[in-house]
Amino acid sequence: MLALYSYPTLFGVADNNGYGLKVYAFLKLAGVPFRHEHIFDASKAPRGQLPYIVDGGDTVGDSGTILDYVTKKYGVRLDAALTPAQYTTSLLITRMLDDLYWVMSYSRWKDERYWQAFRDALMREHPSLTEEGLAKAKEFNAQRYYYQGIGRFDPDAAMARGLADLSALADLIPARGYVHGDRPTSIDAGIYGFIANIHFYDIDTPLKQFVTAHDNIVRHCRAIHEAVSKPA
Repeated sequence: MLALYSYPTLFGVADNNGYGLKVYAFLKLAGVPFRHEHIFDASKAPRGQLPYIVDGGDTVGDSGTILDYVTKKYGVRLDAALTPAQYTTSLLITRMLDDLYWVMSYSRWKDERYWQAFRDALMREHPSLTEEGLAKAKEFNAQRYYYQGIGRFDPDAAMARGLADLSALADLIPARGYVHGDRPTSIDAGIYGFIANIHFYDIDTPLKQFVTAHDNIVRHCRAIHEAVSKPA
């Protein structure tokens, strides 16, 4: 059986990282059987990053590459009815979510207004973690943010960038149904991966405040959450 390796849970979602939760939701929506292994150590992962999957003799990393692999190998048809224009829209949203990722991560590990609450939540839900270990992770992430660029923003400017991404999503998510119609497609899984990690996040960041204030985003998130939380 295919195995998904990704970060552990937090605040009731299956993975506290948007990319891992995206893959989890995709597999659930596609009906592909898998087992979910929660880990913190990414040293065995391709490129040293989570999530990754192991499927027989194949090990595949990067969430987008995983979705492509599973779609081809298991004949997944979530996106089979999309038009070329809809594929393009999905790609543009996917790239925007890559930008939102950095702001979400910054809000957890670098923004001192929220760091301690995030640290305490991790330690509460995962007692094996230590303050020393998380402090090292915080320092490592600060380096990542600096070289990526978001780490050179002050906290309010970083949040403004994420709020602009969320504003675009608010214009794209319909009041009913999903991004491309009555049934979810892979982009709905991708959006859920990130929005669930804001909506269910029990720390009142500007990102969470924005999501909470937009009924269409909340409805979409909860609809996918209900669909992927059902037992197989």
